[in-house]
Amino acid sequence: MTRYNEGLENYKKKIAAITSQEMVINMGPQHPSTHGVLRLELITDGEVVKDIVPHLGYLHRCFDKHAESMNYGKAIPFTDRLDYLSSMNNSHAFVMGVERMLKIENKLPKRVEYIRVLVCELNRIASHLIAIGTYGIDIGAFTPFMWCFRDREHIMNMLEWASGSRMLYNYIWVGGLFYDLPVGFEKRCQEFVDYFKPKLVELDDLLSNNQIFISRTANIGALPADVAINYGCSGPMLRASGIKWDLRRVDGYSVYPELEFEIPVGKGEMGMLGDCWDRYKVRVEEVKESVKIIEQCLQRLQTDFKRTPDFDPRGLVPKKVNLKAQEYYVRAENPKGELGFHFVTQEKTDVPKRVKARGPSFNNLSVLPELGKGQLIADLIAILGSIDIVLGEVDR
Repeated sequence: MTRYNEGLENYKKKIAAITSQEMVINMGPQHPSTHGVLRLELITDGEVVKDIVPHLGYLHRCFDKHAESMNYGKAIPFTDRLDYLSSMNNSHAFVMGVERMLKIENKLPKRVEYIRVLVCELNRIASHLIAIGTYGIDIGAFTPFMWCFRDREHIMNMLEWASGSRMLYNYIWVGGLFYDLPVGFEKRCQEFVDYFKPKLVELDDLLSNNQIFISRTANIGALPADVAINYGCSGPMLRASGIKWDLRRVDGYSVYPELEFEIPVGKGEMGMLGDCWDRYKVRVEEVKESVKIIEQCLQRLQTDFKRTPDFDPRGLVPKKVNLKAQEYYVRAENPKGELGFHFVTQEKTDVPKRVKARGPSFNNLSVLPELGKGQLIADLIAILGSIDIVLGEVDR
């Protein structure tokens, strides 16, 4: 409470110190480029942004309190609603934490692990397509937006076929999966990959080499590596600043150590290292790497770990999660960065005492005032779009 009061007093002093030449402008929560219910309070001198105050708390997702009022299995549908564009990845991180506390992580069938990675990478591509498409429309390019949604629709249809839900899947369970992949899923997924590869080349070329897009993003909002680290940035935000940090490699969770893929980083090809163009380009390259991972998973799922009559995806799903009193933190590489869950468990109940979600969008957004100072209002739109936030995990 003391820190909140200090922050409130600092905010009041900042507003009171505005000169006669400066203005306070609200951007959002209905502004089309805030992508939802984020409100940015700008202090400007003409077109130049002098300071930014993000106001949070319009969505009221309340995940932490939901998770503390029900058992671990029932909380999984609520993890889907954090970053609702990458529901599979959210569930994967949450169930990994519970499985490690139960000490059953290494007992899971390989087919379960490969299916989890497959659907998570499909979801990663779908999330990045939203990021790339909406970023294009923020800058003024309408065609990439339509192309990205067209290709994302194929992924949505496949994940709906597997889980029964279109966006909020509840597919990855503690100890296994809701159900095995439908018969024919692997073949249909391979058909999508074959279709998507040339489309991705077209999309990359349409934006990456577009002179207008380069002019709007290169040398804009450059994020130095040390600033990114100090603000707790992760995911494409951090890697675009030249730091090769990916939890799929660093922590080596699930079956990622068995798969071959590269970790794209920013190189400052069109301007400064860590600028808006680099953040966009890292996401494009990550989509290409996810396609490689998907192909390897499909190959394994049809050879070494193909479906058998005795395979039970719910074989290790516990009827009740009995844990000793402990604290545990688990993290995973989500499309937007490090998603973490801090559990405080208690004995004689399968309801956690405390669950704290560390959403990457929340930390990544915190660096916006640093990136936006001294920029033009039009460039602030390019900077905000390059962060790629989802308000479900920003809201507090």
